[in-house]
Amino acid sequence: MSAAATLAIEAMGNRGEGLARHEGKTLFVAGALPGEVVSARIEGQRGLLERVETASPERIAPFCPHFGACGGCQVQHWDHAAYRAWKRGLAVTALERAGLAAQVNELIDAHGEGRRRATLHATREGAGFMALRSHTIHPIEHCPILVPGLAGAPALARAMAGVLGPCDVAVTDTAMGPDVAVRIKGKPGFAPRRLAEVAERFSACRVAINGEVALNYAAPTLAIGTADVPLPVGGFLQATARAEAVLAELVLEGAQGAKAVADLFCGIGPFALRLAQRAPVHAADSDREAVAALDKGSRSGKRLKAITVETRDLFADPLTRFELDRFDTVVLDPPRAGAPAQTKALAGARKLERVLYVSCDPVSFARDAAVLVAAGFAMGPVTPVDQFAWSSHLELFCRFTRR
Repeated sequence: MSAAATLAIEAMGNRGEGLARHEGKTLFVAGALPGEVVSARIEGQRGLLERVETASPERIAPFCPHFGACGGCQVQHWDHAAYRAWKRGLAVTALERAGLAAQVNELIDAHGEGRRRATLHATREGAGFMALRSHTIHPIEHCPILVPGLAGAPALARAMAGVLGPCDVAVTDTAMGPDVAVRIKGKPGFAPRRLAEVAERFSACRVAINGEVALNYAAPTLAIGTADVPLPVGGFLQATARAEAVLAELVLEGAQGAKAVADLFCGIGPFALRLAQRAPVHAADSDREAVAALDKGSRSGKRLKAITVETRDLFADPLTRFELDRFDTVVLDPPRAGAPAQTKALAGARKLERVLYVSCDPVSFARDAAVLVAAGFAMGPVTPVDQFAWSSHLELFCRFTRR
């Protein structure tokens, strides 16, 4: 049985929840801001906000009517300046805890026109994101943080569930229309005509079910540098087009003068295909379809240096320090877990001049950065990039140079 308490919020936690102390333990209070006094029900380590007794002067009205019920955004209710300082502070804190004294630049806003991809959970009754602290769906009609081309995504997902039953619907905005990748449990059984009607109603360019293409009206591609890259079904992209552009600018600037580049965890090539306008690139990733898309896209590019590709699990089988001797520059863009095995190999590559690290997690980045610094790399300024606005997710870029 939960107990009621009055809590003083002391700080904002790493996940966008207010932190309070109560009876000797730390509580996490979603929806509360530093400096506030709130009434909450205590359930385990959480304080479930019931009422704000004393509001922070930094509290503002959220712009989305679903905020506080939908679990997608954490901090729409916070003043922009305070939010930016906290977001940059996520990088500062992670570096300090790893024992690294690095300059952290000002936060770059990379929300742009909004997120160009989203995964919605859908039933015949509605579609949306998971409700806050719940495994139930919070249905929505519109999500204001998505690009205009995905304005109909909730209705599209609900219509897909009407044909296929409960499902997860990943939608990516492309120049050809929404690219739709549906996941359902079990073997799909549906009327093809009804599926086509839904796809045509929402101008979908392609529909895939459990990884298999069911409808293909126009194969979606993405322009990267001078190349047109075919998008794999459900393939990974940076969440916003602006973030891809910002991170690519940082990588290109950091790679000036490079003569041979390895792009590790390359995906479909947002860095490799731009870097190849200057220097030969070897690109590697465990995602076979992404690597194939990069390879195919490279053949459409104009004035590109040689691009070689490799499908390789860089966690289990990282490039060795002997293989790395072929390159003066490495771009590293791992998933949230970071790249501990590959970083160890980079640390031992004595001919390697620089590492350009793109991260989506400050904690794993700080861990890997400490390995490079201990091996003799000088750590440049860290640039935080905010593509997941109003959330606790943060991208980072840093250039490491061999002393």
